[in-house]
Amino acid sequence: MSLVPRAGLNQAAVVAAGAALADEVGLAGLTMGSLAERVGVRTPSLYKHVGGQDDLNRRIAALALNQAADAVGSAVQGYAGRDALAAAARAFRAFVLEHPGRYAATIGMEPSGPDDPLATAGRRLHDVFTAVLRGYEIAESDVDHALRMLRSLCHGFATLQAGNAFQWSADIDESFEWLIAFADQGLRAVRR
Repeated sequence: MSLVPRAGLNQAAVVAAGAALADEVGLAGLTMGSLAERVGVRTPSLYKHVGGQDDLNRRIAALALNQAADAVGSAVQGYAGRDALAAAARAFRAFVLEHPGRYAATIGMEPSGPDDPLATAGRRLHDVFTAVLRGYEIAESDVDHALRMLRSLCHGFATLQAGNAFQWSADIDESFEWLIAFADQGLRAVRR
C-alpha cells in the first residue's frame, strides 16, 4: 500500500469508519492501525485526515453527540410531558445500544472551547433534553439538576445494558419503562 490516501478518503469518512469500528470492537480496541486496515491504507495515511488517536476519539465523540441529538430530537417531535420524556429516553437508550463504541468516546471528553465541534454537538443534545423538561414546568433554578438526573438515569441504564450488566431475570424493557415512570413522577413532583 502507498502512503497516498485512498481516493474518496477524507476526514468524514475516516471518522465514520472509526466510529463504526469502535462500535464493533469497543473504543478501547480502536487503534490507528486497526482503522488504517479497515479503510485500506497504511497507518501514516490516516494522519492526513486526523491528528492521531486523541483527535480521532474527539471527532468520534462529536459525531456521536450529533447523531444522538438527531435521534432524540426526531423522537420527541410532536410530544410533550411524559410522552416526550419516554420518547427521548427510549431514543437515547437505543442509540447507546446500537453505537456503544462511539458513545463511549463522549464520556469524559472535554471541549477545548465554546466553538469546539464537541461543544456544539453537546449543546444540541442538551437543548433537546432541556426542551423535554419544558413540558414539566420546572423552575429555571432546577433545570440543571433535572438534566443531570435525566442524564444519570438514561446514561447509566443504557451503558449498563450495553455492557451486559443486568444479569438477573427481570425483563430489561420493563425495568426501563419503570425508570421512565419514576423519572416522570419525580419531575412532576418538582414543578414550580
